[in-house]
Amino acid sequence: MALRAYIVEDSPTIRENLIETLQELAEVECVGLADTESEGKSWLAAHPDAWDIAVVDLFLRQGSGLKVVEAGRTRRRGQKVIVLSNHATADMRRRCAQLGADAVFDKSTEIDDLLDYCVKARGELEAA
Repeated sequence: MALRAYIVEDSPTIRENLIETLQELAEVECVGLADTESEGKSWLAAHPDAWDIAVVDLFLRQGSGLKVVEAGRTRRRGQKVIVLSNHATADMRRRCAQLGADAVFDKSTEIDDLLDYCVKARGELEAA
């Protein structure tokens, strides 16, 4: 059973590489994409049961990933909101947690941690 991921990332190259990596190494299926805050928030509101994990970048083509994270607060139990950013400072990690993020990973140094998190989340979903 694949984990269904909604991805909010404005770089096409990073988005494509992320999708491929998640599919191959963590059995994650991409169910939707956005590259702006408004698209991200609208999709989450319109598809509340269509995803298991949302992977959100903080700096988007338009708006902020922080607002997308905050919009994910109304998610159902078991759904996870993850931040994947080049700006995963201690302060930003705290801010993301305050807004409802389950985890924050640095794009350049913590991809393996993200993959491990997804594998664990998939296992929890299968066990439920």
